[in-house]
Amino acid sequence: MGTNYIGQPQVRTDGRLKVTGQATYAGEFTARDLVYGYVVQSTIGRGRITSIDTSRVVAVPGVRKVFTHENLPEYLKRNSADYSDPLAPPGQPFRPLHDAEVLYNGQPIAVVFAETFEQARHAAALLWVEYAEEEVQPLLRQNLDGATREDVPDPPTARGDTDTAFAAAAHTIKVEYSQPRHFHNPMEPHATVAVYKEDGTLDIYDKIQGVASSQQYVCGVFGLDKKQVRVVSPFIGGAFGSGLRPQYQLFLAVLGATELKRPAQVTLTREQMFSFGHRPAQLQRFRVSTDAKGRLTSLDHTSFGETSRFEKYNETIVAWTGLMYDCENVKLDYQLVPVDAYTPNDMRAPGGVTGMWALESAMDEMANAAGLDPLAFRLLNYAERDQNEDKPFSSKALRECYQQCAERFGWKDRPTQPRSRQEGNELVGFGMATGAWEANQQKASARASFSADGQLTVGTATADIGTGTYTVMSQIAAETLGLPIDRVVFNLGDTDLPESPIEGGSWTVASVGSAVQSAVRMLSLRLLELAREYFPRRFKHAELGDVTFSDGFMQAWSSEPLELTGLLEKAGKEIVSVGVDHSPRKDRGDYSTYAHACVMVEVRVDRDLGNVRVERIVTAAAAGRIINPKTAENQILGAMVWGIGMALEEEGLVDHRSGRIMNANLAEYHVPVHADVQGLEAIFVEEHDEIVSALGAKGVGELGIVGVPAAIANAVYNATGVRVRELPITLDKLL
Repeated sequence: MGTNYIGQPQVRTDGRLKVTGQATYAGEFTARDLVYGYVVQSTIGRGRITSIDTSRVVAVPGVRKVFTHENLPEYLKRNSADYSDPLAPPGQPFRPLHDAEVLYNGQPIAVVFAETFEQARHAAALLWVEYAEEEVQPLLRQNLDGATREDVPDPPTARGDTDTAFAAAAHTIKVEYSQPRHFHNPMEPHATVAVYKEDGTLDIYDKIQGVASSQQYVCGVFGLDKKQVRVVSPFIGGAFGSGLRPQYQLFLAVLGATELKRPAQVTLTREQMFSFGHRPAQLQRFRVSTDAKGRLTSLDHTSFGETSRFEKYNETIVAWTGLMYDCENVKLDYQLVPVDAYTPNDMRAPGGVTGMWALESAMDEMANAAGLDPLAFRLLNYAERDQNEDKPFSSKALRECYQQCAERFGWKDRPTQPRSRQEGNELVGFGMATGAWEANQQKASARASFSADGQLTVGTATADIGTGTYTVMSQIAAETLGLPIDRVVFNLGDTDLPESPIEGGSWTVASVGSAVQSAVRMLSLRLLELAREYFPRRFKHAELGDVTFSDGFMQAWSSEPLELTGLLEKAGKEIVSVGVDHSPRKDRGDYSTYAHACVMVEVRVDRDLGNVRVERIVTAAAAGRIINPKTAENQILGAMVWGIGMALEEEGLVDHRSGRIMNANLAEYHVPVHADVQGLEAIFVEEHDEIVSALGAKGVGELGIVGVPAAIANAVYNATGVRVRELPITLDKLL
């Protein structure tokens, strides 16, 4: 209908607010009489607090209260902390100050509230704590004997006989891959401002990827009704999964506000950002075989992932192995290893990038063992159907991704033998990998209103973690009602708005976007009903399909256009509003829904020093209908950069004696900088899918990182002849 915005590159509608500093993030909200909280963390990895002395802390001028397990109100220990949001990671988020037990190094054990942040920080340093320490075991490998399948979802059912197929195969490999902990490190630290009001209600400004999650948690722990708690989160400076569950600063800020009867702020420091959740360390074992022609005959994949001792965190690690390639004999196993650490957390493409880094590395090794080009090997073993669930794909343009990526990248020029191409002092290598991510859709609600001043306002409680939600939803709404986009206001991040799933899983456009489109269409129908009533000569017999909405006018057939503001004036209305609840189509479950990609990488490796430089990356992605190529490309490019970091730099270093994260800062926890990033290119492969969502959109946020670490590792092997199976790929492993 009308103005064409969907599918067009649109600049961010919230961009000016961000670059001019007018976008307000959680920790920037303020209120009269605000007090500041500073968190004190444990310095041991396991044990019990035997003594905690606050006398020097409370003597500091400006200090208003110190909370520890000794003075935490009893009702907060009794109330439920169950966290049952089906769209967020399940379980019981850690509740600080609950008792004297220390479960991991860096655990919050006290919070100091003072009139200024500086006073609180100074006073916090004066807290005196004594412990009874116990032996700490924080590492995955040292605890493999404790691996368990208890409370672990069953992997896809085994098929065929992998042992027999492996024994009879022409080509086989048996390999092991591992990766360390990774930490989210978004630009904006986690922060909460809780404003206590005289009537006992709370306005909470929280860094969270779904405001309903924080509302539910606060109501459960503090014994409040939803009507008493409003959570607002209009802007988020990156989260990558760290904001899928409420983090402990929310609990502490609300504690301060309710006990002191004053607004309270708790903002975590960069070091404290390493004290809750991470991508878990993983150990993956593969046994793979092919026949003489290179066709897969068996895939055997076992993964061990770390979790905390107080909660089970599961990822979909091994399922990818059973669905990415055609193979009749598959056995998958996933086990958890409890360690003395905080519970891991979802982190961009959780499970997918981990499982696929190992799978796609194994596929490269298998191709080499069978004497095949890695691309030819993947095409030979292409899966036309999801064998895990025995379902057809709703759409799958992966062959086209392979073709277009290879043409753009120049795959035909790949060195056929490792360590065979050298330019100057650098060894040159090409590598590739497949990427995939689930194309999910959730229930979502939206409200749309058209006012007499010609403005369309749409609202839903979703979030924008930097992905472009404000912009994409505005595009959908503008095109659906045929309005210029500057006459659309999109509101999000407020529990007073219609319910929406958390922003995560790359399902926001498919879920929320479909709800927005549905709401504005319903609004269009309501406007048509008014037009039938007040302008019957032109619209009495018109159905919605007969009406065009464009530039603020509606027109049936070739009759005279009617200005929408004039319609409201005639009807005597200041505003027309509708609300809708939107659900996925009923037959969606009959199909396997995924977005796919091909990643190709060129690396240069210094022959003498082992330094790795990623020269260029090309990603071709098939992700259904791309609503905004500009923001979608931004997502893919950002994911490529993260993939460089995962492959070559990121590593959470843990002191095995204490469980302390030794590089909890951005000086020593390495991530890519400008000098690490050279040529990046994203191609979107056309794909039509009516099953996946009303918009035909699949989502790209996670997809772009999935294949990158493996493609880099495979390129490093092609350049050097050295196969590194432990991330990150550092020069010592190459030398």
